[in-house]
Amino acid sequence: MIRYLIRRLNLFLATSLILFIVMFIAVSKFPVDRIAALTGVQQPTAQQITRITQDYRLNDGQISQFIAYLQQRLDGDLGLSSTSQNLILDELTAVLPASFELGFFAGLIAVLFGIPLGVLASLSTNKITQHSIMAITLTGYSIPVFWLGLTLSLWFGVQLGWLPISGQINLLYEIDSVTGFLLIDTLLSDSKYALSAFLDALQHIILPAVTLAVLPFTVVVRITRSAMMTIMEETYIKAAEARGLHTSTIVMRHALPNAFIPVLKNLGLMLGAFASYAMVVEVIFSWPGVGAWLVSGIYQRDYTVIQGGILSVALLIIFLSILIEIMHTALNPISRKELYAAN
Repeated sequence: MIRYLIRRLNLFLATSLILFIVMFIAVSKFPVDRIAALTGVQQPTAQQITRITQDYRLNDGQISQFIAYLQQRLDGDLGLSSTSQNLILDELTAVLPASFELGFFAGLIAVLFGIPLGVLASLSTNKITQHSIMAITLTGYSIPVFWLGLTLSLWFGVQLGWLPISGQINLLYEIDSVTGFLLIDTLLSDSKYALSAFLDALQHIILPAVTLAVLPFTVVVRITRSAMMTIMEETYIKAAEARGLHTSTIVMRHALPNAFIPVLKNLGLMLGAFASYAMVVEVIFSWPGVGAWLVSGIYQRDYTVIQGGILSVALLIIFLSILIEIMHTALNPISRKELYAAN
């Protein structure tokens, strides 16, 4: 197992190194001064030019420049935003929790509703139920996320007035940031309006989370159904049925835990698509996350924001993909057997 973890760590480092190489090459192609592209400083003084030239070794060769670029980025120096002149690292720290909160909430919705529907589709003998569930998932998979977000906003936000369609919380509430996650911070707040603020924040997250959850929801339903249909034909399931165990007991104790393994694997494979969908959703609902921040930087041609956003999102996808792969290997008996056999 230790060898496997070391290989996964090496994979993370190698993939991250390729990412930094691509970003370093892209920086040289930006249509701005090299110093502005690297640091975000628009009108540097002579002292700043000298310091930046030394820090990034701009008078040396490309390899030396890349090593200096890598050192600066690994030290947390992502430069300044050319628009706000704030540190990119500070802005990232401010917007990342909102994206994590939205992504977690959307993933939770997808799993909590997707797995039961997938199980129902696999066990039901009613053809109408099976076809209806699969038609819903196929429709959800085919709908463009921007159209879905705008439609939900129009229906539930504008016409019915049930849910807010923009922002993270009503501006009337002043909630001190403790964890960065607004739903948690509202509960931790000592304000007498804490519960009202929590309910308001919960209402604000429903529409963007549901919009973002549609894609993983359809994948969870289809993979769960396929896995359950295969598992229910296995010998150990037939043996459990022969012993007189109730169907619900067989499903919950024996079938469902094994069916969750391919679901976990496929969720890891779709992290890239999930992140791109999240950016669109954040723009539609004015959600103050990394996606909206990055798109705003692209519109404003803020090249340090673009670098910081791409690096943070890409590194998170790489890390989470490898982490899910490790979890899949740890939970899957077949993978563990192959792993120990290889060692």
